[in-house]
Amino acid sequence: MDLNQLFVLRELGERGSVAAVARALFVSSSAVSQQLSALRRSTGVDLTERKGRTLVLTPAGSALAAAAVTVSTAMAAAEEAVARFHGEPATPVSLSAFHSAGLAWFGPLISRLTASGGPAVPLRCGDEDVARTDFPALVADYDLVVAHRLPHDPHWPGRVTVTPLIYEPLDVALAVGHPLAGRSSVSVADIADEPWIAGHPGFPLAEAVNVVAASAGHPLRVEHRINEFFVAASVVASGAAIALLPRFTMAPAPGSSLVLLPLNDLSVGRQIDVLSRPETLLRASARRVLDELRAVTGAPPAG
Repeated sequence: MDLNQLFVLRELGERGSVAAVARALFVSSSAVSQQLSALRRSTGVDLTERKGRTLVLTPAGSALAAAAVTVSTAMAAAEEAVARFHGEPATPVSLSAFHSAGLAWFGPLISRLTASGGPAVPLRCGDEDVARTDFPALVADYDLVVAHRLPHDPHWPGRVTVTPLIYEPLDVALAVGHPLAGRSSVSVADIADEPWIAGHPGFPLAEAVNVVAASAGHPLRVEHRINEFFVAASVVASGAAIALLPRFTMAPAPGSSLVLLPLNDLSVGRQIDVLSRPETLLRASARRVLDELRAVTGAPPAG
C-alpha cells in the first residue's frame, strides 16, 4: 500500500471530487484516477463509487481515508523529529483568516514572529471569508485556518483539530448622529424596528441578526445584505441602517462616523477558533505561529 495513494484517497474524501484533488496536487485527473485504481487493486476492495457524475468514497474507502490521517500524523511526527535532530530551519506556515481577523491580527502577528527571537518562521497569509460550513475544508490548503461561528451553531467536524481563540461580542453599530448613539447601551426593543444590514444566508453573522429577531419576537427589517464589515460600516455611517459588528476587530477609530453599543438584555457574539489538520500541530513552526497568534488576540495560554 503506497503512502501517496493513501494521501490521494484522503484528499478525495475531503475535497469531494477528482477534479478538485487534481487541481490541488497540480496533476491531471487521470493521474488521480490511476492512483486510486492502484490502491483499489492493492487492497482488493472497492474504495470509490459513482454517485451521478461524482466519484465518492465507499464505506471501506472512508475507513481507509480515516486511517490515512493516522498515517500522516505518524509521518509528520517522524519528520519533525528528524528536523529537530538536524537543527533544520523552521518550515513555512500558511495561515488564513476571514477579513476582519486578518486586518486586526496579520500585521501584529508578523511583527511578533520577527521580534520574538529564535529561528525565523516564514509565514504565508491569505484572506478567506467563506460560509461557516466551508471553513473546515480550508485546512486542505492552509496549515492554520482562523474560523468563526455562533456559539449555538454546530461544532466543527471531528476530522479537524480545533484550538479556541476568543469569544468576541457583537455590538450594535449606529451612525454618530443616530438618536440612540449617545447611550452607553441599547435594548432589543430599542433597535428592533430599525432598518438593518445583515450578512448573506449561511455566513455566521447573518445568523446573529436572527438571534436578535428571535428575542424581538418578529423578523427584523433587513434592507441590505452585506458580508464585508467595512462596507457595512460605511452604510451604517451614512445613517441608512444599523448592523451588528464585532467589538474588538471592528472597534471604531477615534473620530469615526459610527459607534458600537452593547446590547444590555441579550448576549450575541461569535466564537473564533483556529482549525488545522491533526498532524499540523506536530510541527514546531506551526505551534509557534499558533502561540504567537494566541498572544496577539489575547487568548488564554494553551492548557
